[in-house]
Amino acid sequence: MDLFFFLLFAFIAVACAVSVVLQRHPISCALSLVGTMAALAVLYLLLGAEFIAMVQVIVYAGAIMVLFVFVIMLLNAGAEDRRGSSWVARIAGLPALAVLLGILGYLMLTFYPMIGPKASLVHFGDFTGGGAKEIGTALFTEYLLPFEVTSILILIAILGAIVLARKEID
Repeated sequence: MDLFFFLLFAFIAVACAVSVVLQRHPISCALSLVGTMAALAVLYLLLGAEFIAMVQVIVYAGAIMVLFVFVIMLLNAGAEDRRGSSWVARIAGLPALAVLLGILGYLMLTFYPMIGPKASLVHFGDFTGGGAKEIGTALFTEYLLPFEVTSILILIAILGAIVLARKEID
């Protein structure tokens, strides 16, 4: 059953990601990106990383996407104009993609021979490091300095945005 859900939500994530690239209207792209983030959150849940899945939903699918939609609405971005693609891209695109996938498949089977239909590297539910306790312990012990540096950089960015906004008002 885990394999079924994995394949289902992996397909949804890939389909929404392709939709992000192919959509012409920015709001549709943002909604497709929300679908991708939600599917990734379900994949994190399947792997046993509950905290990471909830952060994915709250931070990325929630806050960041609301910010994207506000920026899109602020810029009043319309649908993208269609432009003709070059004849080289039309002729060589699909064969180049087939060659790239073939090379990647060959390299994967050469360097990782255990990957195949009989081998399974991921066992769903075996990962236990995705809880709030484990994340908090790692964040405030091993990764304390990068965490604090990141918070200082975010504070500097907020102050810079305030200074730039204040100059535009004057």
